[in-house]
Amino acid sequence: MVAGKKGEEGGGEYKMQITLLDKNKEKTFASFLIKDSTPAYVNSLRRTIINQVPTMAIEDVDFKKNNSILYDEIIAHRLGLVVLSTDIKSYNIPSECNCKGKGCMKCTLKMTLKAKGPGYVYASEIKSKDPKIKPVYPKTIIAKLLKDQEIELEATAMLGEGRDHIKWSPALVFYTYNPAITVNNKSKKFDEFKNKYPPQVFDSSGKIDKKLITGNLIDACEGVCDDVVNIEYDDKSFIFNIESWGQLTYKEIVTKSIDILNKELDGFEKQLTKK
Repeated sequence: MVAGKKGEEGGGEYKMQITLLDKNKEKTFASFLIKDSTPAYVNSLRRTIINQVPTMAIEDVDFKKNNSILYDEIIAHRLGLVVLSTDIKSYNIPSECNCKGKGCMKCTLKMTLKAKGPGYVYASEIKSKDPKIKPVYPKTIIAKLLKDQEIELEATAMLGEGRDHIKWSPALVFYTYNPAITVNNKSKKFDEFKNKYPPQVFDSSGKIDKKLITGNLIDACEGVCDDVVNIEYDDKSFIFNIESWGQLTYKEIVTKSIDILNKELDGFEKQLTKK
């Protein structure tokens, strides 16, 4: 359970019930069932993840040599979009660092790239001074070099937020209302409407199984015939999905976003109670 703020009626605090429905072994994807919440809070959590959970990305690039077919700015743009593993506990956002944004070891990281053709230049060739910060997808292609073409550069990576640039956004996040599905295979209208439902929702006996109505199949079943399949939604219960781009695990992202959101709500509450 996660404690929330005051409810809509102002009658004290409510508690959200969070249940993990699904996850992958890489810990980059998870689906949660959130009960006893509101669209306002769940959407605030979604926006906080997208806009304010910091990740590491390349911001500045200093080219020493580049005689490839690509302009410096194109290569720099590609480097900025390379997904980097992130250690948010060891680094500060430059604007919040003690160096006041001048750039130090606590808020910036130097990375180098040196390659000579012929052949492709991959993200795996980026050398980092911090072994914890490295490309998540080593086979990401940066450029293709012909014979005698070279690229040599020094890049500066730093923590940033998605509200400043999408390259710092940590994940794809979306939610839906939790559906309550009722199936009546004995309906008099079953034979009339059965061919209008997706074949994936039928079990081996030819009957509709509500356990199979998941994902996009819910939309395909809704409104066909309410007497056969009726779908209703609970406006206080949500299915919350998060898929990390790879910089952080889903647990790190959700935990950090809740910390950020609760801190902002506490600050807002203090402003309201000022005399």
